Amino acid sequence: MSETTSRSRRRRFTVDSLFTDTTPRAAGVADLPNAKEIQLERIVPDPAQPRQTFDDERLAELAASMKREGVLQPIAVRYEAESDQYVILHGERRWRAARLAGLSAIPAIVREVPAEHRLIQQLMENVVREDLNAIDRAAALRALKAQMNDAPWEQVADAVGIRRSRLFQLLGTEKLPERVQEELRSGRLSEKQTRVLQGLPEIPQSALARMIIDEGLSQPAAQRLARAVRSDPSFVDLDEPEVERRFSAMREAADASTAKSRSRTTLSERTAALLQLLPESESDVETDPGAWTPSDRHDLDEAIHGLARALDRFQHAEVPPTERKEITPRLRALRTLIDGATGRTTRA
Repeated sequence: MSETTSRSRRRRFTVDSLFTDTTPRAAGVADLPNAKEIQLERIVPDPAQPRQTFDDERLAELAASMKREGVLQPIAVRYEAESDQYVILHGERRWRAARLAGLSAIPAIVREVPAEHRLIQQLMENVVREDLNAIDRAAALRALKAQMNDAPWEQVADAVGIRRSRLFQLLGTEKLPERVQEELRSGRLSEKQTRVLQGLPEIPQSALARMIIDEGLSQPAAQRLARAVRSDPSFVDLDEPEVERRFSAMREAADASTAKSRSRTTLSERTAALLQLLPESESDVETDPGAWTPSDRHDLDEAIHGLARALDRFQHAEVPPTERKEITPRLRALRTLIDGATGRTTRA
């Protein structure tokens, strides 16, 4: 073999090879050529960004974290040649927090995204995230529908990967009164809490939202009041004070009914506890181990508890006198069984 051929078969190295990581940690890892650290003043937000509301308190918390730990996740930007600036694709909240923290630069991944795909990508990033309020998500979905040449909502839902039913839940928040929408933007109301308000007249919507926020009205209680509004057409003509008065009266009645039910349950449980058989002692088991099995004892206790609860409900129920008269012989027969089990003689 000639010397020339031998040299050609030797492995050749480039200058880049001198800086290539050949350690085990580099296996399966590729460098990103478009990852950069960019000065904050060269970055601008996208005016079409779906997120339009930023919580000042949460921004301050993120800025404090950045001061301690730095920026843990790069933002994504695109380069705009006309303005010689980088426009944010994802991560405007991190960019705002970095400025608030006094940082001069932020890590970023530069992407070239066609205009027709930018909103879809931003929505896929933001619409499914719970920290983006429903009002902003609904507005972005409408903008996407327009960008898709007024495509059917089914196609819009498919484009961002959400269910059609979920899409209409988000769009429904746009029909809420403005002051309720503001509570939703601020985070004092959740999107889930507003679902019970949708479809109600404006004044009951606002009154019910206020009770949820100020009085901590539970979801089941809010649903009961909403059903009452839907079943009573007169609510449409009522002013706000009258709506609130009716809501308060209905809530007090429901609370009283619940309290009465709970007191009866408590009484029944106390009765069952009084009738419960005491645990057997070890000496009893040793004396006659086959006289009573644990499974038999458990079944009897369960039967006594059930009987106690049934008798307690019967005692407080509005039973017609004729039915009470019919049940009397059965109760007497039961008394005979109880006396026999306890060793007492039944009185004539």
